Amino acid sequence: MNTSESIKCLIVDDLPQNLVALEALLQRDGVEFLKAHSGFEALELLLRHSDVALALLDVQMPEMNGFELAELIRGNERTRHIPLIFMTAGAREANWQFKGYESGAVDFLFKPVDPDILVTKANVFFELHRRKQQLARQLRERTEALRVNEMFMAVLSHDLRTPLQVIKTIATLLKRQPDAPTVPDLAERLLGSCQQMNRMIEDLLDVTRIRQAGGLRLVPDAIDLHGLCERSVRDLQNRFPVRVVEYRRQGDGQGSWDGERLEQVLGNVLGNAMQHGDEGQPVRVTLDGTHGAFVVLTIINHGHIPPEMLPVLFSPFGGGERAPGKPQGLGLGLYITRQIVLAHGGDIEVQPEGGMVRVEITLPRQTDHRARSAVL
Repeated sequence: MNTSESIKCLIVDDLPQNLVALEALLQRDGVEFLKAHSGFEALELLLRHSDVALALLDVQMPEMNGFELAELIRGNERTRHIPLIFMTAGAREANWQFKGYESGAVDFLFKPVDPDILVTKANVFFELHRRKQQLARQLRERTEALRVNEMFMAVLSHDLRTPLQVIKTIATLLKRQPDAPTVPDLAERLLGSCQQMNRMIEDLLDVTRIRQAGGLRLVPDAIDLHGLCERSVRDLQNRFPVRVVEYRRQGDGQGSWDGERLEQVLGNVLGNAMQHGDEGQPVRVTLDGTHGAFVVLTIINHGHIPPEMLPVLFSPFGGGERAPGKPQGLGLGLYITRQIVLAHGGDIEVQPEGGMVRVEITLPRQTDHRARSAVL
């Protein structure tokens, strides 16, 4: 069964040898078996595993028989969808079959069960569940794609309009007063708005490349990551002169990476630390090159990330609603950052702890050309 998600099958029988025999008969790749010796054990398992593809229930069990267990399963909203197949070694009584179907069973089998029949029936439910998983996954992907597309439209209609309006206003002033003493200042503001628009457009293009081409294309070359980090720190220090950045280098920073893309990573992560961290506390940057096969870049700042933000931190537009009038990016920086790190075969983690936010980026010294971005 070719699926990355396991399919769970619940088997309930008070005889251990029957559980072993049924598992051996139905064993196949991608199927996980939940075995219970009683109805109470089965209910405990279902509390932890609600996504069950099929349940095989023995009818004749002490304390709680299969019919009573089925009624409890059917009475719970989380488990009522699970297909039930009863099995019994008792007499072939019609009222038992009727009671079984009345309890919500999809089938009723008498022991000794024909192995081929049981395998065929189980495979049908396994395949139905696999398709259900695929449909649910496709629905999530399309829902996310629709959300991202809607955010794209919001960006194009709102975020880009702000710097465009600045450009239009300044151009009008320059046309009316071409020789005014404020021309150099207006030209600087004009250039800043153009750069802001360019950054937004590049971010949007990167997301398009990631989602349509399956990942970002890297151009790795031999570089010294220590030098790259020092330049990025200086650039950010110039942008945020009131903030203090402490940079510490350890070991060897040599490796094969896409320097332009890693500058983008450092700009995004350091920019977040500078913009959202505590202004009265320094941002600490450490590049650890003491490991042979990889380097570790750590950025620590005083700040707080709401717990509800952590699961969507690396999603496109994962920041949700942004405060009006506050200068912010498009909500794509961390998403693009993670894709760049993954394309290098590395990993990135964000760990809030004790009033601090720790970002740790691990990069192998040699970029794996087979590494692909994790497209959302």
